[in-house]
Amino acid sequence: MKQIMLVSLAVLLGLTLLITGCVDEAPVQPPNGASEVGIMYTATGQMPVLLSTGQIDGYMVWQPFVSVAEVSGIGTVVSYSQDLPPAGTWTDHTCDALSAREDFIAANPDLVNAIAALLILSGDYVQENPDRAAEVSADWLFGGGDMTFGDVKVSSQDVLAHSIPTIRFSTEPSEDWLQSNDRFIEALRDIGYLTGSLKDASPGEVRDTLYDFSHYEAARAMVDAGEITTPEKRTRPMSIGYLPSDHDAPLFVAIKDWEHFHENFGIALKPRTTAPGKVDVADLIVNGEIITEVRLVQGEGGAQLMTLMGTDAIQMSYAGTPPTISAVDKGMPIKILLPTQNEGSGLVVAASAPVDDWDSFIAWADARSAEGRPLRIAAPIRGSIQDVQIKYALQDSGLVVKEV
Repeated sequence: MKQIMLVSLAVLLGLTLLITGCVDEAPVQPPNGASEVGIMYTATGQMPVLLSTGQIDGYMVWQPFVSVAEVSGIGTVVSYSQDLPPAGTWTDHTCDALSAREDFIAANPDLVNAIAALLILSGDYVQENPDRAAEVSADWLFGGGDMTFGDVKVSSQDVLAHSIPTIRFSTEPSEDWLQSNDRFIEALRDIGYLTGSLKDASPGEVRDTLYDFSHYEAARAMVDAGEITTPEKRTRPMSIGYLPSDHDAPLFVAIKDWEHFHENFGIALKPRTTAPGKVDVADLIVNGEIITEVRLVQGEGGAQLMTLMGTDAIQMSYAGTPPTISAVDKGMPIKILLPTQNEGSGLVVAASAPVDDWDSFIAWADARSAEGRPLRIAAPIRGSIQDVQIKYALQDSGLVVKEV
């Protein structure tokens, strides 16, 4: 599973020089004759530019940057995330979830329930109104205008309309969803990302450590009853972290279409501004009462949001489950409260690449590696869902993965 990342000019120049320098290096043969693929990490908004200028061979990323490639003609989709190998592993896979600090949950249970209820309602709204969700997401992420990547310009409305239907929005913590997280935990163990409390924990211990579904159950009961309990007013603002992706469309819709939720359900996140684009501050209103100021904090990836949660800079987050799992493994006092969407990522290569599916991608990787020019694939952040999936898929196909 959704505004181009705001990166300073210095960082962009440094990144471009770094990547250009790496591409110009002398060919290096992979060890022991094994085919090799390089994984590098960069801001999602820069990936289409890097791909179109030949500085990377492909990227594994969340939406809408998968759709950017296809709609603009920059690239082609090798595989959506749910179809990556091992076969059947990632079907209906977990992606973003709502999580919160344990101390915040304990001090504000009714507030957490109310926010969970609003996201259940807005998730249903997105599923039922994909065109409106695309319009709202295009406004939030790109101001509703065109997206420009070097010499390439593409309508954000067209991109989001292409992207939203590839994402499954669901808030039910079903057994299938839990098993999907179990598979990610196995993958995280296999590639050495879990080294703490979850490394050797049993399935039951893992679930007890990771989840607190009592707030989903309370929220679901309120939604079904058509009545949201009014939380106590807070004297201090709270902060919710999110990612610049249409995976977060339910959060965007809850804020941009706040009047719909206020009038029909008695709960809303009313933005402090009506200007186009993202919203930084909103008021949570329940049954006509302003409960708290909510600050919306945009992160670059799930791992960064977990760091912000660890320092109490944000109290709740809308981020992928694997980085949340990794944070809990390292001892962060966080609980996953409910899923928000599944699937919605993909592997993209340049439109000129001799690739139309996973098998031809592997053949291309073998050929490039034999030439001493291993493929270079970009991923958002180390430990992200996309990073885990592409590494796991490559290793399953017998390739050596190297971070570059």
